[in-house]
Amino acid sequence: MEKRCWITSEPLEIEEVTKRVIRREAGAVNTFIGTVREFTKGKRTLYLQYETYKEMAEKKLEQIAKEMERQWPSAEVVIAHRIGRLEITDIAVIIAVSTPHRNDSYEASRYAIERIKKIVPIWKKEHWEDGEEWIGDQKEVKPGVPLKEEVK
Repeated sequence: MEKRCWITSEPLEIEEVTKRVIRREAGAVNTFIGTVREFTKGKRTLYLQYETYKEMAEKKLEQIAKEMERQWPSAEVVIAHRIGRLEITDIAVIIAVSTPHRNDSYEASRYAIERIKKIVPIWKKEHWEDGEEWIGDQKEVKPGVPLKEEVK
């Protein structure tokens, strides 16, 4: 059985992810594709570097998929995130959601990306012409160190 949530250093393929949620019961397939943009708040980004604690990140992605299925019981979910050096326009994340009706598909997709940004141990470093900085909700956690909620 193929994983439905994974982390990879290889380029992500939209069709590979999306085709895994297409089914006869679904009237809506929503695909969120997060890409590397060139400008953020007026600063020119040269490239991004993503790092992760892969095993925990994949568990957290799976947790998000299960949360989505509890909230939208008819949803089928696949999430893939890329790590390593990503150039401008590269795909960083793909979230595919299918549901019988479009509104649920839209809501579930937005829920997924917001939860990923909050709880998945993936760290993003932006590299600019004049410097670099770790960005995002997880930036206070050092790469490779488990989140406080995971340490027991």
